[in-house]
Amino acid sequence: MHLVSVMQQGVWAVMLWHNLLASSIPLDCREEQGILSRCPSISQEKLLDRVIQHAELIYRVSKESCSLYEVMFIPLPLQFQRNRAGSACITKTLPVPSSKNEIQQISDKWLLHSVLMLVQSWIEPLDYLQTSLDRYDDTPETLLNKTKWVSEKLISLEQGVVVLIRKMLDEGMLTINHSEQGLLPNDVQPQMLESVMWDYALLSCFKKDAHKMETFLKLLKCRQTDRYNCS
Repeated sequence: MHLVSVMQQGVWAVMLWHNLLASSIPLDCREEQGILSRCPSISQEKLLDRVIQHAELIYRVSKESCSLYEVMFIPLPLQFQRNRAGSACITKTLPVPSSKNEIQQISDKWLLHSVLMLVQSWIEPLDYLQTSLDRYDDTPETLLNKTKWVSEKLISLEQGVVVLIRKMLDEGMLTINHSEQGLLPNDVQPQMLESVMWDYALLSCFKKDAHKMETFLKLLKCRQTDRYNCS
């Protein structure tokens, strides 16, 4: 029964996947010289809506990727270790609010910069994850496509957040600066099981952070319309 349910979910996920690819709206907004502009043709409200849409899709696909990875590579007893992954998240040391009280108290500016920090911190690890999954013998094409899509859309989300910061906070020529702190271990060649669990931890952590990005952006949207009734 469980296997049938999983197969049905897999068919549904493939159908949804094609719809996501067709409906996603690019956030790239560049001048001829390749420099990010303020996107004068897009209002601040519409740009925020597009950024939120991207964050929602990224979180949704990250959940699907994590579930598919579990079905394919993680034995049931090891799935209970997922809660341990949060303590090892590569973004744990970032100055990003975590409790509901902290999130409610920070400014609009810090909400946006928190999203930008999270986005930029995950660009390199997701590239690593894609390379790692390519080395697996039985990685389904659907999973590879999903993780690749998330990596590409994360860069698009980064561009949108940068432009949004300029529009909302008037911070001039804010540049994109990918994190170079070496969030991933260098020169490590883990055994297969260790590699599988490491990639699982990455996916689990990214799913949590993708949810944070979505939450922060939706709170920002709420503050733009009804600041005193946002929870």
